[in-house]
Amino acid sequence: MSEPKRRTTRAHLGMLLWALFVGLSFPAVGLMSEGLPPLLLTAMRFTIAALALSPLLLRHADCWPSRFGLVLYALMGLSLAGFFGTMFWAAHRVSALSMATLFVSVPLLAYCIGRGIGVEQPAGRLLAILALGAIGALGLAWAENGGDFNGLQLGLGELGFFFGCVASALYPVLSKWGLQRGWLAPQAGLRTFWSLLIGAVLIGTLGLVSEDAGALLEMTLSDVALVAYLGVFSSGMTFFLQQRATAVLTPGAVTAYSYLVPFVSMLLLFATQPQRMGWHWLPGSVLVLLAIALLLRRGSAVR
Repeated sequence: MSEPKRRTTRAHLGMLLWALFVGLSFPAVGLMSEGLPPLLLTAMRFTIAALALSPLLLRHADCWPSRFGLVLYALMGLSLAGFFGTMFWAAHRVSALSMATLFVSVPLLAYCIGRGIGVEQPAGRLLAILALGAIGALGLAWAENGGDFNGLQLGLGELGFFFGCVASALYPVLSKWGLQRGWLAPQAGLRTFWSLLIGAVLIGTLGLVSEDAGALLEMTLSDVALVAYLGVFSSGMTFFLQQRATAVLTPGAVTAYSYLVPFVSMLLLFATQPQRMGWHWLPGSVLVLLAIALLLRRGSAVR
């Protein structure tokens, strides 16, 4: 196996692990005590993740970003802040079904934005795979809602969350764009560290303005342990795997693995609530798995 093909295979396998980590993070979040400020918790997660990656600064002499790199890391941090900020804002205004449906657009948005700035090449097959995965993810959202689309609507809240989805799609696009110009560190760990650190500052600032920081004093020891776990694995590890894959894959291919997240959540749901199993989960599951299989096959063809 050639080195480029080996790197591509590692990138795809890493993104499969990424989907597993992200899917497992939702039950962990559900174990947190109610009433804690979500933006400040996210800033804590990102800070813990950055601290876990900080030893990398000692291993690499040229670890500080350039002036252009710092600007780009700030834009990447803004994209993280934009997504998480709008997600928490929309959570009180938008149904879960509407949010799940809109989030399906992220891989297609990443592909289109990437085409616009030149980090994606015309690829009809990839576009078809993304469309197939989007339909499958919509099927899983439909199944999660009991087999209908009641609750799906379009309004100001949905528009706000859509802009958050655009911000989420921008993160891998900006990473790929910066890598191609040599403005970002070639090491995935350093790119992850700086984007998480700046994202933590921006999200934390937004949280201090809009949330009650004193509520953090209500955290229990189990809450602190969960935040530490989410910081290291659901933030640090997932962003590292995404950054490593971005160096090899296109933004559209990287973000396509988000279609697997509801599939992982579905498997966890069946493990805890087997009575919810039914045929209505099958169409979306089959389409999502088919899309990922086609994506892996497409990656294995790289020489």
